[in-house]
Amino acid sequence: MSLPGPKGYAFNQTRRAYLATRLRVAETHWSRLRGLMMAEAAVFPQGQGLWITPSHGVHTFAMRFPIDVIYLDRERMVIHMEQNLKPWRVAAVRRRAESVLELPGDTLNSTGTAIGDRIEIVLGKTPEEARP
Repeated sequence: MSLPGPKGYAFNQTRRAYLATRLRVAETHWSRLRGLMMAEAAVFPQGQGLWITPSHGVHTFAMRFPIDVIYLDRERMVIHMEQNLKPWRVAAVRRRAESVLELPGDTLNSTGTAIGDRIEIVLGKTPEEARP
C-alpha cells in the first residue's frame, strides 16, 4: 500500500529537526478517512509522515501500529500532541487544529517536539531539493 497525495517534508523549525522527509498529504475526504488504515508498519518507517488537512483529530481504527500525532493550528504551530497512540483509539478533537500530522511512533520523543513549536511543511520537494 502506498500513502496518498503529493510528496514533501515536515521540518520542526523550533528544534531544527526533520519530522518527516517523505511526507504524503491526505486532503480529500476519502484519503483523510482512510489514512493509515490496514497499512503495515513497514510502509510507515521513521522518516515517513502523513499530513491530514483539514483535520481537528484522528482515529486509529483498523491500524496495526502506534503513531505519534501532532495537531497544528493555522500558522502550523503545535497545539496538541499524542505520543504512541495505539491502534483502535480515538484521539482528542481540538477545534483550533487546522491539520494533523501523523508520524511513526517515538518521532516526537526523538526530535524533542513540544507544544508551541513551529512546523514547516513543504510539498513537491525533498529536503535535499529545498535546502542546498
